Amino acid sequence: MTKFDYKNMWVYIEHDGTTISTVSLELLCEARKLCDVTGDKLVAVAVDGLPEAELAKIRATGIDQMMVVHGTGYERYNNDAYTNLFTVLCQKYNPSAVFVGGTTNGRDFAPRFAARLNTGCTSDAIEVVYNPESGDIEFIEPAVGGKMMAVITVPVLRPQVGTIRPGTFKYEPVGEKAEIEVIHETVDFDPALIRTKLLKFIPEEDDGAVNLAAEEVVVCLGNGLSGSDKLGKYQELADLLGGKLGCTRPVFDRGILPFKQMIGQSGVVVKPKLLVSFGVSGAINHTAGMKDAGTIIAVNSDPDAAIFGVADYGIVGDMDTVCDMMIEALKARQ
Repeated sequence: MTKFDYKNMWVYIEHDGTTISTVSLELLCEARKLCDVTGDKLVAVAVDGLPEAELAKIRATGIDQMMVVHGTGYERYNNDAYTNLFTVLCQKYNPSAVFVGGTTNGRDFAPRFAARLNTGCTSDAIEVVYNPESGDIEFIEPAVGGKMMAVITVPVLRPQVGTIRPGTFKYEPVGEKAEIEVIHETVDFDPALIRTKLLKFIPEEDDGAVNLAAEEVVVCLGNGLSGSDKLGKYQELADLLGGKLGCTRPVFDRGILPFKQMIGQSGVVVKPKLLVSFGVSGAINHTAGMKDAGTIIAVNSDPDAAIFGVADYGIVGDMDTVCDMMIEALKARQ
């Protein structure tokens, strides 16, 4: 077989039995666009059943087929059973591409089943483009510390496997098709071969106070922040704007703000209506996490900072001074 004998694009539907992971729906919408160009069918692949309301969300993305897998070994997520599952299914159906959400679980098993199939797996792409001349999907992502954009392809082997971080694409359903083929597959995996054992489940402690991905206003702090003693004024500004604080990796690395508030390719992808950036240099691996922000205001003392290239409004000046001026102006309007 050549790569042109492989057909259709698959999206793995990650769920907990009740709710679908948002990234799976986002990937379905993006893969739908690719399939409209390539002529491939869009196939949603899920293990066991889902509530009708969740299935309706999948159908609304314009899928052509729904593959529902049954069998033993899937009572909880585990690398062994899911790696075997996608290896078996891909060997049977020969899909051209398989997209997996870049969640903890997705990033765990996707490269392993790709290795079993002797193909490539690209992680954390911020854009996927079909090249009609080569017939390949181009996975585009920042490289060399964000100093350049890398275009990664799997030029010979198939399927093309990629994991995509949550929030990279938008959930923009195009509507349910009149006819959707439903395929039922049974792939059993002996539970005795699962090499991990669930000892205890402890839910992640989260006070719910910060969910940057859902915020309409974000105040982002970069490495220009002199120290944690300055956080108070930026928190006050965020409160006045009705938003939350975010940061770049250096601020997280310095222990000033927690990981859940880090914006970028390796952190949270945000889509606020307003993003105010202070002391952020503008490296690609950070700006990839804010590419869909509505209005971006950047404050930096360096007039040549890369952040001004993506900002709608730029202010050259001392970040602390500008923050104080913004607070004063907002209070005067109250």
